[in-house]
Amino acid sequence: MSITILGIESSCDDTSAAVIRDGILCSNVIASQKVHEQFGGVVPELASRAHQQNILPVVSEALRQADTSAADLDAIAFTRGPGLLGSLLVGTSFAKGMAIGLDIPTVDVNHLHGHVLSHGFRRYSYLRNVSVQYVQKSLCRL
Repeated sequence: MSITILGIESSCDDTSAAVIRDGILCSNVIASQKVHEQFGGVVPELASRAHQQNILPVVSEALRQADTSAADLDAIAFTRGPGLLGSLLVGTSFAKGMAIGLDIPTVDVNHLHGHVLSHGFRRYSYLRNVSVQYVQKSLCRL
């Protein structure tokens, strides 16, 4: 059984989307926010507004680069936290709205767990299998 997952990350000042098919990264698109440079750090309200502007083009480009359509998705994973509340709300709302429209499940991902597991994808095949099994079990629970 082939599984295609769209992942959305919006916890701070980068809007990211990736498509993973059967544990293989098919695309990874990141939109950085330059608006914060003049302030010397991230301004939460500006970050959430920039996510609103960036999320649709980033997701569209991730799907295009993966040569897939929204109809091919089996689930949408999104960053649940920790992170900036307004930024997280943009990603969460987009993911849930898209999933409802496609009638597919969502999988909420802890930002810190994602960092830990992402390193295992490159080095340790057993960690990749654990990650894929985690998502598959999450889908089965839904």
